Amino acid sequence: MKITFYGHASLGIQIDDVNILVDPFISPNEKASHIDIETLEADYILVTHAHQDHIADVETIAKRTQAVVVSNFEIVGYFEKLGIEGHPMNHGGKWDFEFGAVKYVNAIHTSSFPDGSYGGQPGGFVLEGEHKNIYIAGDTALTFDMKLIPMQTQLDLAILPIGDNFTMGVDDAILASDFVECNKVMGYHYDTFGYIEIDHEDAKRKFFEKDKDLMLLEIGEHIEL
Repeated sequence: MKITFYGHASLGIQIDDVNILVDPFISPNEKASHIDIETLEADYILVTHAHQDHIADVETIAKRTQAVVVSNFEIVGYFEKLGIEGHPMNHGGKWDFEFGAVKYVNAIHTSSFPDGSYGGQPGGFVLEGEHKNIYIAGDTALTFDMKLIPMQTQLDLAILPIGDNFTMGVDDAILASDFVECNKVMGYHYDTFGYIEIDHEDAKRKFFEKDKDLMLLEIGEHIEL
């Protein structure tokens, strides 16, 4: 499993020969200006919620690649009206795709489209593929619901927002890693704009002092599990 960071909360995940994008907000992000969305491959696009900083490039990429949008019922319905194929899910639901299983789990946040219309309830994803399991939290506060995840799935990586203000910050993300019983954490949703800028060295130190590994990837950098 190869995971690429495209800035903010945007990810690319390659499982075997299947390409998955998560929350593509790339072309409006000045920090990701070196990423050309026209070159990105996508068989599926996972969307955690409807905010602009998570869906900005969904339509463009999905129409070019014929990717299937996987999200809650409302978000999938929105994109289906634009002629994009979707697979609707809701909280607690799980589905076996060609690349592995996806479960849509709870997140505490808000969710509306840029025009103000209802975007359903926000969520995160637990993804199982190639005998590796990852948790993509989406935009969320710390929540006791995270404790349910390791009761069913042993995680190899937790991808957690750490920018604070709109989501969990570093301290709550450390608690979240305890809740999901995963000490290997990839941080995201930080540094994109002023409200969510973080001190990288301080964040890594806090995780290290709790015997945890925090990875802060450069935009375009990848890891392999």
